[in-house]
Amino acid sequence: MSYLLFIVSLAAYCASAAFYTVFFIGRKKKIRTIGRGLFFAAVALHTINIIARYLEAGHTPITSIHEVISFFAWSIACCHISFRWRYPVKNFGFFASLLVALLMLVAAGAPHKIMPLPPELRSWLLPVHASISIVADGFLALAAIGGLMYLIQERQLKQKRFGFFYHRLPSLETLDTLNQHCISIGFPLMTLGMIIGTFWAFQLSGHRNWSWHSKIVSALITWLLYAGLMHLRFAKGWRGRQAALLTMLAFCTTLLTFFFLLIKGGS
Repeated sequence: MSYLLFIVSLAAYCASAAFYTVFFIGRKKKIRTIGRGLFFAAVALHTINIIARYLEAGHTPITSIHEVISFFAWSIACCHISFRWRYPVKNFGFFASLLVALLMLVAAGAPHKIMPLPPELRSWLLPVHASISIVADGFLALAAIGGLMYLIQERQLKQKRFGFFYHRLPSLETLDTLNQHCISIGFPLMTLGMIIGTFWAFQLSGHRNWSWHSKIVSALITWLLYAGLMHLRFAKGWRGRQAALLTMLAFCTTLLTFFFLLIKGGS
């Protein structure tokens, strides 16, 4: 039942991305309204899918590649919806819907069988740590999208090519503000997730058995990059192109950490 809901939500996400793409090209508001409605419906169905999978598995469904990527896509979608209510950004839904649809397709290609939860993961810290960390990644993904949009628009302005993308993307100031707000939410959540994860790791293995796994090193590098970005933004007044580039670099390390997490079995 839960996988059927996943397939239906996947179809709705893909349809939403298709309508957003048509709107991005043709700029007909009616098409955008349909795309937005499909996106909201997809998120609702996806939420029911996650709840149903939780009831079927008997534990938080974030322990396999399929589940982790699906939850990541859901978190980006929810972060986008919550963010757009306060900070609507022109055509941001187009980029967000494409990313979510792509992630859902990747999740669909992974084995969806419900796996038993290993004994060491049977803790209340699992849903807390994993949920906070993945939601943080959702906001950081939105910041990276904003950084990409900034670089595209800046290139249009520098080359004085006021064509296709120029008229479809928001101003540089709007994109820079978007980037800053997303990181201001995502970085504290990432920090909280790392603190809980570190506490849990010490609880499981103890100080003597502590080891620097690849995913721990990658997570630390990612945190340092975002910490540096926060410092440069708020203490040094960094804005614009430099902030956009560093945001995208930091998100690449986030994806690397995500990859190490997945090859460990999603645990």
